[in-house]
Amino acid sequence: MMLIVALTGGIATGKSVVAEILSSKGCYIDNADLAAHDLMRPGGEAYQAVVNHFGEKILTADGLIDRKRLARIIFKEPEERAFLDCLTHPLILNKVRENIAGLEKSGEYEIYVTEAALVIEAGYQTFYDRIVLTFCQPEIQVERLSQRDGLSSREAWLKINSQWPLEKKIPLADYLIDTSGQLTETIEQAEELYLRLYQDAQLKKMGKFVKDLD
Repeated sequence: MMLIVALTGGIATGKSVVAEILSSKGCYIDNADLAAHDLMRPGGEAYQAVVNHFGEKILTADGLIDRKRLARIIFKEPEERAFLDCLTHPLILNKVRENIAGLEKSGEYEIYVTEAALVIEAGYQTFYDRIVLTFCQPEIQVERLSQRDGLSSREAWLKINSQWPLEKKIPLADYLIDTSGQLTETIEQAEELYLRLYQDAQLKKMGKFVKDLD
């Protein structure tokens, strides 16, 4: 049996860097954001429901959902974000279940990792064996997000504040990765994390794994 791990954390807190290190160590990385993209492509399971709810104003000339337009709506209007989350989160979890089932049959991987920002907000933390939470100082998070997405400080704070505060998520995490420092420090923490997850995976194989359900 694989160890089932969620790699989560606020936007622009370094999840992708940690995921890259874990992938280099042989973990299977499943990106929930890419799964959401697939769900909202024409013909995808969420496409028509999203278009029906938000209207054709979110579509490009080619009939694709413009994710930037959609993002501007949901980060300004919490009820619209709640609608989208309630629609897509169960569908993404179903994809995760399907992927895990297929990978466990192949026996190729010992550690499966979902890289997803909203695992805890969605209430899916009990599905996973281990929760890894990335975080950084808020000012650094704003700077990274502004540089990455070309946002103003106000827009960056709006996105950050749409997610749960760190102090609410920490008690639900098994392992913490502070990415506030240099990249080399984050890499070092990610490598130490892999060793811990590898130990957890061996314990699970031996039937000695204990899952903290608090």
